[in-house]
Amino acid sequence: MAWLLVVVAGFLETGFAVCLKLSHGFTRLWPTVAFAIFALGSFGLLTLSLKKLDVGPAYAVWTGIGAAGTAVYGMVFLGDVVSTLKIISISLVIVGVIGLQLSGSSQ
Repeated sequence: MAWLLVVVAGFLETGFAVCLKLSHGFTRLWPTVAFAIFALGSFGLLTLSLKKLDVGPAYAVWTGIGAAGTAVYGMVFLGDVVSTLKIISISLVIVGVIGLQLSGSSQ
């Protein structure tokens, strides 16, 4: 259950990163509100998961999901440049996240 919280928190991290861009420096109301909601949810779930998990693997999985998710979202929806090297790098992040999750505590 704790790992599920980390995964959901990672997806919420993607949400707050995207909303941070869309807020244009906190000058647009609704993306700023969405940023705050996603950020609070993400940090809240990560905090709950850390009651059961080791901080290193949990934090790495959280940031890995957030980073990969944000990069993919940017390429698909925001017009970020797509390249073979980016796709390979995102794939390596995902493989690393899986490896860290498997190496973490068993809760």
